[in-house]
Amino acid sequence: MSKSIFKKIDDFRWMLPQDYKQGMKVPGIIYAKEEMLDEIIEDGSHEQVANAAFLPGIVKASLAMPDIHYGYGLPIGGVVATDIENDGVVTPGGVGFDINCGVRLLTTTLTYDDIANRIEDLIDSIFDNVPSGVGSTSGLKLSKNDAKRVWKRGAQWAVEMGYGEKEDLEATESFGYIEFADPDVISDKAYDRGRDQLGTLGSGNHFLEIQVVEQIFNKSIADSFGLFQGQITVMIHTGSRGFGHQVCTDFLKVMERALKKYGIYVQDRQLACAPYNSQEGADYISAMACAANFAWANRQIITHYVRKSFEKVLNTKWKNVGLKVLYDVSHNIVKLEEHIVDGKKKRLLVHRKGATRAFPSGHPELPEIYRETGQPVIIPGDMGRASFVLCGTQKAMEETFGSTCHGAGRVMSRHQAEKVAKNMDVIKEMEKRGVIVRAASKRTLYEEIPEAYKDVSDVVDVVHKAGIAKLVAKMRPLAVVKG
Repeated sequence: MSKSIFKKIDDFRWMLPQDYKQGMKVPGIIYAKEEMLDEIIEDGSHEQVANAAFLPGIVKASLAMPDIHYGYGLPIGGVVATDIENDGVVTPGGVGFDINCGVRLLTTTLTYDDIANRIEDLIDSIFDNVPSGVGSTSGLKLSKNDAKRVWKRGAQWAVEMGYGEKEDLEATESFGYIEFADPDVISDKAYDRGRDQLGTLGSGNHFLEIQVVEQIFNKSIADSFGLFQGQITVMIHTGSRGFGHQVCTDFLKVMERALKKYGIYVQDRQLACAPYNSQEGADYISAMACAANFAWANRQIITHYVRKSFEKVLNTKWKNVGLKVLYDVSHNIVKLEEHIVDGKKKRLLVHRKGATRAFPSGHPELPEIYRETGQPVIIPGDMGRASFVLCGTQKAMEETFGSTCHGAGRVMSRHQAEKVAKNMDVIKEMEKRGVIVRAASKRTLYEEIPEAYKDVSDVVDVVHKAGIAKLVAKMRPLAVVKG
């Protein structure tokens, strides 16, 4: 298959026309450089963009960001919105298994020179304090009643329990919880999987990283965000762990039955769905909100553990060295939002799977601290290269329902990466790049080698030049904990 299947809109936007597959309700639009298209075609993720265009109630286009790669149902990097007043549906395949996998960035008042000889001590302390790896558990074993409070209150619960400050919540998407979460729709199996995983990093591409700000692209916004060159930052990337995975698994079965019940046709059964205005749709959204809240509580508690690690190693209170939450953003979620479609304000269910909000200045959902600048957008890279902070734009609101990319995006499966890395000493390779690595599993390190990912610099270059997020700062990894 050649790149001729795409219609070029400009250097950073490529269209799959509506007639690419008979029955598509909208076109597909992929944000990418031309040289990225071969990989997209090779892994088949463009087909998932087209398949999503069959969803009932979909508006404008089936979208994909430049970190696009093949996923379950919707590709990772996919964004679709459905009109709830015109047959709009909700699909778990448009959110994924790791509900509210997201990223939190902590800023400090420290410079690299301040801690150059303490970085290894800091990452060792964090590795000791934050459980990581497959099936990792914490000392927080939740009773059913406590679990329900977490599902309802998210990061708000964590702060109420002493795991942070109110200011942390203001710097968290949705202030750390979705209010329509309903614990009554959660299965016992989901509870069992999540009851001792709160405050854990997990495995796969999840990580915790000490970084240094290497480059400032927009000084005015960087100043407003509290970022400066040479600054130490800490990035936390994790989600809802086994709890969210089980919520998704439970509702995939529900949605399979809903297809038949409501006479819905989908091109791909992995995009099984139900009308927003159905019991099945309402139950999934309520359960998804519980998992999203679990993830926000998880990142909040990990923030507490990071702060304690800094206190122990540096022998000072964490507030003395900053450790403020710059922002916390979700990557895998569905939100009810208002957007303009064909000149009319619509209430839409916006599915972002491996994509993140990029709301502009003045947006009413932003906290006051970012109302003038626009939303901080946090884009993690791989453990050997870089991560970025960007800022939301009005163009994102106009084109992508206020969305942009979420990371680098894989170019190798985990199995392929493991084969490539089997003769490598990954820890030593990272040390050569100036990165200290701690990991619960060598296998995870093999799966997460930098070569398994696109260069995140290319990805953010696309969204910056396309205008759906603007570059603010670049951070280089110094030390990382992998699961």
